[in-house]
Amino acid sequence: MKNGYKIVWTEHALADLGQTFSYLEQNFSEHEIRRLAHKIESILALIATQPTMYPESSPRKGVRRAVILRLNSLYYRVTDRQIEILSFFSNRQDPEKSRF
Repeated sequence: MKNGYKIVWTEHALADLGQTFSYLEQNFSEHEIRRLAHKIESILALIATQPTMYPESSPRKGVRRAVILRLNSLYYRVTDRQIEILSFFSNRQDPEKSRF
C-alpha cells in the first residue's frame, strides 16, 4: 500500500474470510456481500496508515482487533513496515474458538 504498511494475510485468516463469504453467498444477498467487502477494504486502508488505531486484544499482547460491521472482527499484528492479518473471526462464535 502506498505511503503505509504492507498488508499480508495469513493462510488461516484467508480461510476464515473464505468461510465467511461462503456463508454469506448461501444465506444473504449480493448487497450484504458487497457491503462487507467494502468495509474490509476501508478498514484495511485505515490500518495501513494508522496501525495502532485499534486496541490491543487481550489476552494476546501485540495483537489488535478491529470490529467490522459488528458481526466480524479482524485480528492483526504490526511488524516493522507490515501488517499481518491473523484471523477474520465471526463475533457470534465463542471467543475461545478464536485461533491465530
